[in-house]
Amino acid sequence: MRTVFSYALKYKWLIIIGLLLMFVELAVELIQPLFIQGVIDDGIAENNLNTVWFYLGLMLFASIISTIAGIFNTYLSSFATNAFGNDLRNAIFRRVQRFSLETLSKFNGSTLITRLTQDVLISEMLLFMGMRILLRAPLLVIGSLVMSFVVNVKLGFYLTLLTPILLVFLYIVAKMGATIFSRIQRRLDKINRFFQENLSGMLLIKVNNRAEYESNRFSGIAGKLRDDMIFGLRLMESILPVLLLIMNGSLLLVLYVSSDLLQTSSVQVGEVVAVINYALRMQGGFSMFSFLIISATRAKASADRISEVLHADITEAETAKKIDNNEGASVEFKNVTFKYVNSVSNILEDISFKVDKNETLVIMGATGSGKSSLVNLIPRLYDPQHGEVYVDGKNVKDWNVNELRELIGYVPQSAVLFTGTIFENMLWGDEFATEADVYDATKKAQVHDNIIRFDHQYSTQVGQRGVQLSGGQKQRLSIARALLKRPSILILDDSTSALDRTTESSLWEKMSDLNVTRIIITQKISTAQTADKILLLEKGKVSAIGTHDSLLKESELYQSIVESQKTGGSFDD
Repeated sequence: MRTVFSYALKYKWLIIIGLLLMFVELAVELIQPLFIQGVIDDGIAENNLNTVWFYLGLMLFASIISTIAGIFNTYLSSFATNAFGNDLRNAIFRRVQRFSLETLSKFNGSTLITRLTQDVLISEMLLFMGMRILLRAPLLVIGSLVMSFVVNVKLGFYLTLLTPILLVFLYIVAKMGATIFSRIQRRLDKINRFFQENLSGMLLIKVNNRAEYESNRFSGIAGKLRDDMIFGLRLMESILPVLLLIMNGSLLLVLYVSSDLLQTSSVQVGEVVAVINYALRMQGGFSMFSFLIISATRAKASADRISEVLHADITEAETAKKIDNNEGASVEFKNVTFKYVNSVSNILEDISFKVDKNETLVIMGATGSGKSSLVNLIPRLYDPQHGEVYVDGKNVKDWNVNELRELIGYVPQSAVLFTGTIFENMLWGDEFATEADVYDATKKAQVHDNIIRFDHQYSTQVGQRGVQLSGGQKQRLSIARALLKRPSILILDDSTSALDRTTESSLWEKMSDLNVTRIIITQKISTAQTADKILLLEKGKVSAIGTHDSLLKESELYQSIVESQKTGGSFDD
């Protein structure tokens, strides 16, 4: 929890002032029974009306001071809490943006969403209650105990006689609550993940009539959350009856002892009334404990989950200078072996090759052969376990990671577009690009003619994940966005799979005069024919490397790929 609430230190003076105001409220509440005692013993018992009015005036004045302190405390608490929550959300989001893909794979999207939203909200509530009642409730109990001893030592002793039993009970419940509410947060993660997957797969669910099946699955997951919530709330609700039983027992004990002491004049009526007032205040303080324990245990679970994100490994986001990419850059792999964190076997093994500046390398291989994993090592999305990757003769680990990525235009296997206009999506490649720059990039990518046929042209809203565009249009927009960056290295990860041969041929023709090193993952022989080199991967190893003609003669794997595409009618030799 220390990590999370360190973000509140920025507002420490607001918190300190708020707590001081809370202490003013507490002091007034603790001193009121003494005024009541004075009214009874010094005023009514002595038949002194002036003393009665004096104490009533003090009570009114103290109440006004307490009200003013409470108003300002609430204002400061609200301001500090919301500012703290805003800073914490920004810190989590910025941290996630700096995650390496390896670190990101340890968290799924649903748990990050839960931590960014609900866990932060729970932490906010703990801070707010800390400034309002979290400290006030126990201090009210302790203060009431102390003041009861000040009023009358013997009555104070009997009032506290059963309190240790209550404290032990509260400690046990708090420990159990921390466990159950931590499990509840994990259940919420599962519900969020299931719902996200369900929404993204809604088309398949409807086509295959799986709505009832998915509903039943959701009921099972939600049912476990329901059971845990019921158990947790029942556990917390058990606090109040036990508390009332013990506190009422203490109160009855005080009244029983007071009856004897009053008969012997060992105690005054005002003292008894004051101690009973303190007993009732203790009861009120203890009655808040069930709510406070729920909040504190949930906040601890949430803070621990947030801390996991804030302490996770990151790729250092160093400040990068803008690089003018006027020519291609070489790429070289030397004995590279790589596997993912949770993988048992190597994805890539002893990979070595070199691509010179402005050359085109095509990477081919069966599904699962490691093609995407290989190109992900170039922008240092992952680091290999063995071997080195060089860009422009420099080990990628020695590059400023942001400057390295400035050199690279990357188009992933699945075209990713963001909610907004086409023009706004294009600016991801270069936020300072002009309209002329954007038009030039889209023309090279063979998508400009499609865009101008839309009703709103470049102002067309693409919708979430580009839902309003065809697969080919999304791919070409992604390529145009990468070209707008004017990269030294252009990586296309099977990014032309939805393009017909004519469009793809025009794309390569328009790109032929660019000073850029191209690394293209594809299954199309027609694309491979245009490459300077073809790298064949088989089960994570280099099967062969060469030109189209040389591989036709030397590689059985390449021959089989060519033959399969001839048979399929998609390739003409």
